[in-house]
Amino acid sequence: MTADDLVLTPRGVRFMGRHVPATHGRGGIAADKREGDGATPVGSHQIVMMLYRPDRIARPAPWARPIGPRDVWCDVDGHPDYNHLVRGPVEGTDERLRRGDPLYDIILATDWNWPEAVPGGGAAIFLHQWRRPGYPTAGCIAFRRDHLRWIAERVRPGTRVVVPG
Repeated sequence: MTADDLVLTPRGVRFMGRHVPATHGRGGIAADKREGDGATPVGSHQIVMMLYRPDRIARPAPWARPIGPRDVWCDVDGHPDYNHLVRGPVEGTDERLRRGDPLYDIILATDWNWPEAVPGGGAAIFLHQWRRPGYPTAGCIAFRRDHLRWIAERVRPGTRVVVPG
């Protein structure tokens, strides 16, 4: 591991010499991640995409892509677009990226079960804003808004997110 890796620890996430508070999945940390289990998957995952709400915030990095009104992350097991960003609507998904709350104002998408998604292997392992301190996610890693912005300004495609088992 290097200082440029985002490493999940009991205290939060270690990145570039700092520890920032973070929450993870309500299902804990799992080596055998499955769709809907609420777990954050063990492993070394790369950041492959950054998305942001251009109507709410300035672009956090030059490579960030704006979230459009019809953007969804397909979490429908067995769908041909499972675990991919697509233009909606997609019947059966509730993973709309343009949310009413600020949780997805910045999204750092990882390569968990992507791009060749295994059905049932779990979708949408993101780094995003938390609801509140200590509140678990559905499997993602979440941060305070200003900490997420700080991270987003420093990561690049391929930055590793390390979740020890």
